[in-house]
Amino acid sequence: MAFSEENLANHLGGLGYSEEQIELMDVATSFCRDKSPIDKVRKLMEDERGYDPQVWQEIAELGWLGIAIPEAHGGVGLSMAEVAPIAEQMGRRLLTTPFASCTVAAQALLTAADEAQCGEWLPRIVAGEIATLALYEPHGDWTLSHVESTAKPSGEGYALSGTKQFVAYAKDAALVIATVNVDGAVRLALIERAAIADSALRREIIVDETRRTYELTLDGISIPASALLDAGRSASALAQIELASALLQAAEMCGGTQSAIDYTIEYLKTRKQFGKLIGEYQALKHPITNAYVAYEKARSHMLSAAHNFGQQGVGEIAVRMAKASADKAYSFAADRAVQFHGGFGFTHDCDAGLYRRSAIWHASQFGDAAWHRAKLAELLF
Repeated sequence: MAFSEENLANHLGGLGYSEEQIELMDVATSFCRDKSPIDKVRKLMEDERGYDPQVWQEIAELGWLGIAIPEAHGGVGLSMAEVAPIAEQMGRRLLTTPFASCTVAAQALLTAADEAQCGEWLPRIVAGEIATLALYEPHGDWTLSHVESTAKPSGEGYALSGTKQFVAYAKDAALVIATVNVDGAVRLALIERAAIADSALRREIIVDETRRTYELTLDGISIPASALLDAGRSASALAQIELASALLQAAEMCGGTQSAIDYTIEYLKTRKQFGKLIGEYQALKHPITNAYVAYEKARSHMLSAAHNFGQQGVGEIAVRMAKASADKAYSFAADRAVQFHGGFGFTHDCDAGLYRRSAIWHASQFGDAAWHRAKLAELLF
């Protein structure tokens, strides 16, 4: 049921993708397949970092971290449209790295930082230094402008306070971009890792064991005034962060959905019950077919969102549709994967559980399907 290379090329070409962009997708398909077999995924679940530094360096050398960064800052000068298919293949192979965090952090810098700040940090991100975002707080609101952490003038800089949660790969990050409240206005603050004590980071236990997130305590951290980004541009950056993150989440979910379906079909074609392959039973055929139809719809939405990402108005609608559709498709496919594997599906050794936990995690980040549908209602009606 997976796309063949020919079908993939036709699908991308129909959305206006160039031959070079399709070739990039082919490279990502092979790379993620080779670098992230399922046994390695499980091994990295026990690793403190949660990702392979060698693979991360290879990703940097491939130029993927600079795809949506201008050439003037060491990047490739393309767009988020080229980033999404790479994220899709990472999701398909459960290849977890700081790729999404770095990509979105770069988008935040491009939107809100000045030339000097971009000149300092973007080439470092392209080279493989990790940047991440500290956006969410204990109140649990997905609205990024709901910020209770503060930055108050102190000497020639600002003293930070508050708590951030779900800060991806913070322990290895060279830069943390945090949202803070400054006299009622939400601003982005650039926090260098050297300013964060190890005791300020607490690794969180999350549903998806392939990922690493941390709670960050801002109390006691000070930043220079130059590290606080412009108030007007910070607001625009929040919108860019939300949409770029939702797009990459949708892309990873589509990849995961494809794998969950393929994994389940392989089981249906080999498991026998009462002398028959269980895939012959209509009660199993119909749900897996419905899962595939939902996957195709979600993937079309995702590719459309990637293609239209930079278009005012249209891009936001397309991204929210993609995230809502991908959430539904991934959850359904992963649920069927667990269900159809019977009692084994609920065990730690069954890979179906990896997809289900991944689906739950992605739904929890930057808004689930219901949240994005509510936003769409405001935009469309």
